[in-house]
Amino acid sequence: LLSPLVADAEMLGTPDPELAATMGFSGFGKKARTFDLEAMFEQTRRTAVERSRKVLEAREKEKEDQTEKEFRIPCTDTSASVSSATGAGPPLTERYLDMVGSEDNSNEALSGPSMQSQSCAKGPAEDTDDDDDDDEEFIGPPLPPGFKDSDDDNDNDDTEEEDNNPVKKIPDSHEITLQHGTKTVSALGLDPSGARLITGGYDYDVKFWDFAGMDASLQAFRSLQPCECHQIKSLQYSSTGDVILVVSGNSQAKVLDRDGFPVMECIKGDQYIVDMTNTKGHTAMLNSGCWHPKIKEEFLTCSNDGTVRTWDVNNEKKHKSVFKPRSVQGKRVIPTTCTYSRDGKLIAAGCQDGSIQIWDRNMSVHTKFHCRQAHASGTDTSCLTFSYDGTVLASRGGDDTLKIWDIRQFKKPLNSADGLPSFFPMTDCCFSPDDKILVTGTSVKKGGGSGKLFFFYRETFQKLYEIEVTDASVVRCLWHPKLNQIMVGTGNGLAKVYYDPVKSQRGAKLCVVKTKRKERQAETLTQDYIITPHALPMFREPRQRSTRKQLEKDRLDPMKSHKPEPPVAGAGRGGRVGTHGVTLSSYIVKNIALDKTDDSNPREAILRHAKEAEENPYWVAPAYAK
Repeated sequence: LLSPLVADAEMLGTPDPELAATMGFSGFGKKARTFDLEAMFEQTRRTAVERSRKVLEAREKEKEDQTEKEFRIPCTDTSASVSSATGAGPPLTERYLDMVGSEDNSNEALSGPSMQSQSCAKGPAEDTDDDDDDDEEFIGPPLPPGFKDSDDDNDNDDTEEEDNNPVKKIPDSHEITLQHGTKTVSALGLDPSGARLITGGYDYDVKFWDFAGMDASLQAFRSLQPCECHQIKSLQYSSTGDVILVVSGNSQAKVLDRDGFPVMECIKGDQYIVDMTNTKGHTAMLNSGCWHPKIKEEFLTCSNDGTVRTWDVNNEKKHKSVFKPRSVQGKRVIPTTCTYSRDGKLIAAGCQDGSIQIWDRNMSVHTKFHCRQAHASGTDTSCLTFSYDGTVLASRGGDDTLKIWDIRQFKKPLNSADGLPSFFPMTDCCFSPDDKILVTGTSVKKGGGSGKLFFFYRETFQKLYEIEVTDASVVRCLWHPKLNQIMVGTGNGLAKVYYDPVKSQRGAKLCVVKTKRKERQAETLTQDYIITPHALPMFREPRQRSTRKQLEKDRLDPMKSHKPEPPVAGAGRGGRVGTHGVTLSSYIVKNIALDKTDDSNPREAILRHAKEAEENPYWVAPAYAK
């Protein structure tokens, strides 16, 4: 930093003699001192190191004296072996000096614990000298023999017990309830870090919940209606957590940022074009959508127009690619759910004809895998999800079943569970973070019992556990791998979070410990004023004077005193047309209106002329006489 100043000083110290003579000053004969900055810094650093060495040596000596007094371990052969295993640490001085030592030795500085190969017979001074030979160092007194082993054994016992009983891994000892609204919570989304939850429902609302910012009152910090009067079908944070995909009942998916402000909206396709490949976007209601697990700008949507489309956040004018599911006859079929595989290379869709069709993401023409009779035809497959290891696909059918498939042998399911009623086109299923348990919810009719969350063992599909959630259907479920908490969306407007204080991290644990904030009364107004609008002079009505004077005034006003014109009788005069006019049509209209014949009994009205027609046949009889 000082080098420019030094250069300036040198320049000023040796002026040009001609310049000095011309300018009229000659006091610049002395040359400025030059400073060797590197030497100064080196001197300062050495002084600091020396001081640190002295201070640390003094401290270490005190610590060693205390340690020797408290723990005196006889140095036998057995103790030597224990010491070499657990290690009595050399003083901190070595590690510190190695860090702040000269630059020549900086490359050789220790970067972690090293094994100590010396026996405890050596004193602290000898340890210091032989630091280069040490292989491992521990700070503090050696642990008692067998202490570490017993702790490890206990840990191993616990983990073995948990492995044998996977029910113990389910975090359901505690729960919190977030009140989204009164209608079905049809969408749930958690950001990758688990800090924020979003809920969407049939009431068109999307609510944002911040676990770190909430207190025990559990209030959402933002609520909005991104798609106006369309039910929310799906919500999902991108892989980086900075944007949210909103899929609703209209044909255009939206992308919002973390705070709910719009980032992009997909374009609507032309509904008059027959070939869906030639339209730029969806032309009918969306069913589902999700983000690419690796590429943060790409997402996927499926719609009632019979297509699955991929999109780029940076290009809202047109989709990236189109996948068209087909039935056995090659006809168009509607995809009800879609998803990416864990590596993002495959795209899977569940269709209304009961089939599951899987494409390679880069080849949109032919399916790579497909199963025609995966679920009953005519039912909505509500969810497809890949396991974390990427080999297994789980499907939740509208035919009240949950099935698990190996996509390499896609003809028959590995396992299947039935008797799981589902009334919603977005009923979920998901895998546990360790990939061993599969979770889904069940639907119930109003007053027909409780909606439950069922846990199945992935290998055998044996029912491990169930949670009675509430007296309404369980629609959405989501088991977050980082938080180890289970989020559930229900048919009566609740979002429940199940957690375990020991096994779960952050999330709901952050907000339940905070006390509710007291509502502070506004102390700004010392005295309340009640202002009535009509008390102000501009709104005050004038006081009513006596009636006689008012009438006299009104008589002078030509408008108020004007007598209304009487109706014109007859043909009309003075430029005003009469009531019925003088034309033939007005005369006929007048007479029709006056005709008061009672035609209430049609039979009598017809027979009225019967006698006259019999006596004097004129119309019909003469025509048929011959």
